[in-house]
Amino acid sequence: MKKIIVAITGASGAIYSKSLINTLYKYKNQIDDVAIVFSNNAKDVWTYEIGKLDKTLLPFKVYDFNDYFAPFASGSSTYNSMVVCPCSMGTLAKIANGISDNLIIRAADVMLKESKNLIIVPREMPYNLIHLENMQKVMLAGAKICPASPSFYSKPQSIEEIIKTVIDKILNLLKINANTYHWSE
Repeated sequence: MKKIIVAITGASGAIYSKSLINTLYKYKNQIDDVAIVFSNNAKDVWTYEIGKLDKTLLPFKVYDFNDYFAPFASGSSTYNSMVVCPCSMGTLAKIANGISDNLIIRAADVMLKESKNLIIVPREMPYNLIHLENMQKVMLAGAKICPASPSFYSKPQSIEEIIKTVIDKILNLLKINANTYHWSE
């Protein structure tokens, strides 16, 4: 079974994290637990892009941004995957340089040091050299970079279907058995 952390940072694209959370709930029979962490900026972006954030309506436990007593803040934790969605370039820089000054960065650091599944979903463009170097650093450390770059070969007909192309890729990286589109299959 899977224990997954969903970290939401202040990059634009809160709709991706909302869709990811709802989709993980749909496949909860394949998951032991999902933990959610919002950065302070993520709450503001969520409210601006989607509407008021009511954490009580989320289907999984939400941990405080500075809660170092959360189970996944330790390498002894049994959480085995983390998705940072969307990932701001500031969060990426902190992960790449080991600056564990909040629960999101600490959990990502734990994923890397324990060789667990860390998926970074950057939502910035265009990338500058610093962004690309930070992506390279975390990839060399074992993370996967999954940009929020939708695909169109499945011929999506709505914004939700466009978003789903990114969420499906994340589900594949989490090894969740889902009905996702695969080219020529």
